[in-house]
Amino acid sequence: MNTFLSRANTIFAFTLSVMAGLTFACFLSTWCNDLQANTTIRTGRVLVKNLRDYQADRERSDLGYFLFDLNSDITKLFNWNVKLLFLYLTAEYETAEHKINQVVIWDKIIKRGENAILDYRSINTKYHFWDLGNGLRGNKNVSLALSWNIIPNAGTLPKVLGHGRYEFAFPDNYASSRL
Repeated sequence: MNTFLSRANTIFAFTLSVMAGLTFACFLSTWCNDLQANTTIRTGRVLVKNLRDYQADRERSDLGYFLFDLNSDITKLFNWNVKLLFLYLTAEYETAEHKINQVVIWDKIIKRGENAILDYRSINTKYHFWDLGNGLRGNKNVSLALSWNIIPNAGTLPKVLGHGRYEFAFPDNYASSRL
């Protein structure tokens, strides 16, 4: 009646149930941790150019360019349940055509055990900052914010917006020099 395969199936199912319960208990042990960190963002040289956008069908589009400084200590975000952090810097602005525009301009992956103190000076944007028109020239309401996704060993994938937004303005004239 109780063959070897039925006994093996019972042991296997019981083991999986215990492992699922332990994994859930491990997730609950880090569920209430504070996932916030203070960030400081500053911009350096800010330019805007009007160029032919090679990806869009429009004739010309605005390309924003700037250098930025980024400081943050995110070591407190790491615990035994955090595998890695996916950091990304977004620029948010408003134009006449669109109320909210968000562009990811820089990202970085930090694994557990790596240096989690961010101290970057005068770095370029990693991705192009294109506007689908002419909404960057003279735009006074551009804000930068650092966000991160926490990739855990077990549990949910929270998306966290760091404390510390920085607002800046693009110049009123297009730059004519090379970037």
